[in-house]
Amino acid sequence: MGSRKEAEEPEEQPSRAAGACVLVALAGVVVAALFAISDALAILVLVAAGVFALWRSVRRTANPAPPPPPESGSDANPQFTVTEDRPGHCTVTWHEEVTD
Repeated sequence: MGSRKEAEEPEEQPSRAAGACVLVALAGVVVAALFAISDALAILVLVAAGVFALWRSVRRTANPAPPPPPESGSDANPQFTVTEDRPGHCTVTWHEEVTD
């Protein structure tokens, strides 16, 4: 009578895509109801939702500028070089030049 370890199966994670599909379907129902009530109100709500989505995407855009050099009390003069590895892809390498 040996005891066998049963393989533990991982828990099922809900799909993010499935959740997004449900939200899109609900939004479609709301927009259809708004068009049934008032065309002008539905268009106003769609424009407001588009402006909000654009505003949110602009706020989440990363800052493409390199970070500023650290403010240490040293006499180091930070330098950087930009090399193009392949077309459209650049690498920034930071170097510190120590002045005596």
